[in-house]
Amino acid sequence: MLLNHKPTATRLGAGHCSHLRELQDARVDSILVGSCAEFLNGAPVLVGDIDVVHSRDTANIARLLGVLETLDAVYRPQPYLRKKPTASHLASHGQQNLITQHGPLDLLGTIGRDLSYEDLLPHSVELEVGKGLRLRVLGLEMSIAIREQVAGEKDRAVLPILRRTLEEKRLEEKRKAR
Repeated sequence: MLLNHKPTATRLGAGHCSHLRELQDARVDSILVGSCAEFLNGAPVLVGDIDVVHSRDTANIARLLGVLETLDAVYRPQPYLRKKPTASHLASHGQQNLITQHGPLDLLGTIGRDLSYEDLLPHSVELEVGKGLRLRVLGLEMSIAIREQVAGEKDRAVLPILRRTLEEKRLEEKRKAR
């Protein structure tokens, strides 16, 4: 049985929670994706960095830039250059690999086959993961579909765990419905 852990903010690292709380407090429209979202959906996976797909709406990008300034975010590949993301970077479809005072943070304009925040919104759920911390998290079914599309080595390695977790969640839902 894979679903033997209670995914909550207390089981995430302090840096993860700090990133997520800053995004929430600034009302940044975003969806948590990747291993952190899968963990919060009940999958027993290791959580590395925070991966977020954000709305590329102009007002949202302005709020996001404010958060990044607060977090002292710079690009990860050469942090000593202190290069900071700009509005045009955040408006792109691409990925911004950042490092902040709390750890790594990846901002994605799109994921999979060019899926944007708006595309993913119907496939996400809002979860309360800690005291006062409510997040929009990509659902496990869509996370699996995206990993199948991407089909990288890490994606293929984690897919059996995610599929089994989804299967167990469905069985649990059926048991509760009886």
